[in-house]
Amino acid sequence: MKYRVKVTIRCQSCGERYILKGRRAEGKVDTGFKKCLCNNDSNFEVQYENEL
Repeated sequence: MKYRVKVTIRCQSCGERYILKGRRAEGKVDTGFKKCLCNNDSNFEVQYENEL
């Protein structure tokens, strides 16, 4: 069963913040997020909030 989750992603390089909806399935959360506007693709702080 898949659940929707609010995900906050903050770039550790430039400080840009993204708020996305993700799907939780089999212990993982997928938002489709690949990289920040500053081309950072690995250094992020990710927070998950309650299921929607």
